[in-house]
Amino acid sequence: MSDFLTVFIAFLLIHLIGDFYLQPGRWRAAKHKSTYRAPQLYIHALLQGIALSVPAIVLGMDWRTTACLIAIVAVIHVLIDLWQATRNPHQFMHMVAEQALHTVVFALLAFYITTDITISAMLQHDKFAQGMLVALAYVLVLKPTSVGIGSLLNKYSMTVTDNHPQMNGLVAGGELIGYLERILILTFTLVGSYAAVGFVFTAKSIFRFGELNKSDSRSLTEYVLIGSLLSVVVATLVGTLVSLGLDIKISISK
Repeated sequence: MSDFLTVFIAFLLIHLIGDFYLQPGRWRAAKHKSTYRAPQLYIHALLQGIALSVPAIVLGMDWRTTACLIAIVAVIHVLIDLWQATRNPHQFMHMVAEQALHTVVFALLAFYITTDITISAMLQHDKFAQGMLVALAYVLVLKPTSVGIGSLLNKYSMTVTDNHPQMNGLVAGGELIGYLERILILTFTLVGSYAAVGFVFTAKSIFRFGELNKSDSRSLTEYVLIGSLLSVVVATLVGTLVSLGLDIKISISK
C-alpha cells in the first residue's frame, strides 16, 4: 500500500467515525430543518476538520499543513452538508452522493499532501497499512451500512395492526442483530472461513424467521428477509475485497 493510500484511509476513517458515530441524530434533524441557519451545521463541520489533526500529527505534518487541512475540510464539509440538508434525508442515493463527495475531497487532499509528506518508519510498516484497511472495513460495515440499508428499505412500508404488536421490537432489535451479524461475517471472511459465514446466516434465520413464520404478516417477513440479505451481501463483499487487497499487498511485498 502506497503512502497515498495510508493517508487517504486515515482521513476517511476519521471522517466515518465523526459523521456516523459521533454526530447526534438531533444535529442531523436540525440541519435538515434549519439548513444554513442551524448552528449544528457549522459546529459539526468544524469538529470534523479538527478531528483530522489527529492523523495529521501522527503522520508528521507541519502545523501550517495541518491548519490548512482543518480549514479546507471544515469549509467543504459545510458546503456538502448544506447541499445534503436540502435533500430527502431518507433517500439512499442522496446519502451515497454525499459520502462520495467527501471521499473525493479526501482523495484529492491525500494526493496533494503525499507529494511532500515524510512518513516515519513505523507508519511505513506493512502491518500498519493492513491494520488501517481492516479497521476501515469494520467501521464501514457497522453504522454506515445500517444507515444505508435503512435508507434503501425506506420505500418499503409495513402495516402495523393489533395482531402484530411484536413488529416494533423486531425492527428495533434488527439493528443490533445486524451489527453482530456483519461483524461475524466480516471476521470470518477475512480469515477465509466462508463455511462459518453460512452458519451465521443459517443460525440467524432459524431464530429470527422462526417467530415470523408464526405470523400472517407477509410484508414484515419480506422486510426482514430483504434487510438480512442486504446485510450479508455487504459484509461478505467488504470482507472479500479487503482480503483481496491484503493478498495483493503481501504479494507485492514479497
